[in-house]
Amino acid sequence: MKLCDIICVVTVVVGVDAELDESSVDDVNQIEDRIVSQWREVSADEQHHMRGRFDDILRPYGFETKLLVIQRSNSIAVLFGCLTSSAVTDLRDLWLSGQLKDIVQSLLIVLSGTVVCVKRLNWSSSEYELSLSFFNAEPG
Repeated sequence: MKLCDIICVVTVVVGVDAELDESSVDDVNQIEDRIVSQWREVSADEQHHMRGRFDDILRPYGFETKLLVIQRSNSIAVLFGCLTSSAVTDLRDLWLSGQLKDIVQSLLIVLSGTVVCVKRLNWSSSEYELSLSFFNAEPG
């Protein structure tokens, strides 16, 4: 096997933090716990089905998820797997326009089984630049 025969696929994981609007639910901590436990407790088949539902939410925007992980630490962290720098920039464009917040909110409604409002979706410019830098780095 020659070095040029090896194909390396870079996946950059982009994380955004969703802060729930306290006025939209009775207990934010309880809802966040329910969302995270709902994701963790489902079987691999159910997670595959949920990824499919999430893909349905993203498909109109030209996206399909490659990875979806949800975890809690004072907000809900949603992680996206991006295979290209353009996927990162497209995701950032959705974030800047506010559409990514709506998309994440739709996902959280599915997982929580209740109406929740995302107050803020945090993704710092330094984290965005770091994500892009992985695609621009020299191999080695």
